[in-house]
Amino acid sequence: MTDIVSTTPGLYPLPDWAKDDLSGLKGHQKDDLISGDEGEEIVSVYDEARADVIETQQAAGLDRVVEGQLRWDDMLAHPLAVHDSVDTRGIVRYYDNNNFYREPVVTDSLSKDGGDVAADLGAAADLVDDEALQAVLPGPYSLADLATDEYYEDEAEFLDAVASFLREEVNEFPEVETLFLLEPSLVTDAPGDGADERASEAIDSVASAADAEVVVQTYWGALEEKVHAHLLDADVDAVGYDFVTDHEANLYNINEYGTKDDIALGVVDGQNTLVETPGEIRERIEWVDEQTANDFETVYATANTELFYLPVNKFEEKLQALAGVAEVEEVQA
Repeated sequence: MTDIVSTTPGLYPLPDWAKDDLSGLKGHQKDDLISGDEGEEIVSVYDEARADVIETQQAAGLDRVVEGQLRWDDMLAHPLAVHDSVDTRGIVRYYDNNNFYREPVVTDSLSKDGGDVAADLGAAADLVDDEALQAVLPGPYSLADLATDEYYEDEAEFLDAVASFLREEVNEFPEVETLFLLEPSLVTDAPGDGADERASEAIDSVASAADAEVVVQTYWGALEEKVHAHLLDADVDAVGYDFVTDHEANLYNINEYGTKDDIALGVVDGQNTLVETPGEIRERIEWVDEQTANDFETVYATANTELFYLPVNKFEEKLQALAGVAEVEEVQA
């Protein structure tokens, strides 16, 4: 019997009270965004906000609980934006939407740098059982894609350096059950010949550092066929597919090339305020199961994208809907 695990890719909206508190502490200019050396008052607000979103996930009944990534002002570029070897310069568009991030420009070696993500995850670990805690990181290809390199000056070497940096970050993690590596750039800016194989190897390198189930979540469409085929070579436990944006192309990739024994299904729209019901989410999961020959051991039921696009009330309702999928399954069993 397939085990359905309810979870999310993280990057949550800040609670409204935290937005109000931080607006008076951080300011509203580019230089006021998170840099990794925040003062005690700001740290305290984020600590309380982290506890808030963790409690929200636990109250909803999600099987996997994330830290929330509330400090990630630069979205997936955050781990580099707070690195000592990186300058943050102009504001650039975050993929094809109306959000923006500071361009991280790598000016020196991406050596180990304090474990910013690991520190936040460690704080979350104090509030979550080991078996429920899920880590979230940008995948190496997407993080390199969002950045500018002025140090390595070689695309392959830069990707290796980003993967090495992420691997060091994973080494600092507390015990987690699952690691989600978010790789939207594999879809939106697909690597070409040779680069597609290197992207898979970089993902494999980061995944190898994790003592956890590793899921590579892709979104905003479907992978090109060759990119998908190379991604399956990476030693990860599951690939995630965006069944909100392009269910036909993702289904084609699975049926044509296969996939891992486990799968993540992006079946809740992370950018639309229309809230799906648990029954609708369950139907979408069953549709994929019926349309494929695979006998999945685990299905991660998740939103297709990060959830910070949503107002807090809709975000919370979507968490409750995802968590409710397990209850639908139990009734039918």
